Amino acid sequence: MSFDLNWVFVGNNSEMAAVTASPWDFSCDLEVDFESDENASIVHAALAVDKELQPDKVKRQMSIANGKLSVHFEAVEARFLRTSFSAFMDVLTLATKTVEQFGQGMEL
Repeated sequence: MSFDLNWVFVGNNSEMAAVTASPWDFSCDLEVDFESDENASIVHAALAVDKELQPDKVKRQMSIANGKLSVHFEAVEARFLRTSFSAFMDVLTLATKTVEQFGQGMEL
């Protein structure tokens, strides 16, 4: 399994406010390679039930392709992005460890 992480901070200063009309100025992309669609689907299903606590401040979109779980976060402030991403990583770590421990040879 491998991780790929990309942070994008547009910022919220006066120069950037003229350039961007979107309130979602902070974003982060995470890609986790589970090396199988089955494992990626299991983790996706486990994580999909947890909705964002403040959907007006943070958006999260997940998708699966080629055994990889891709997650895109957008937030109105950096602190909301950090908090959401950190909580997501905690649950992702737990789900991944569970799949590694019990997922081998198990049928869905």
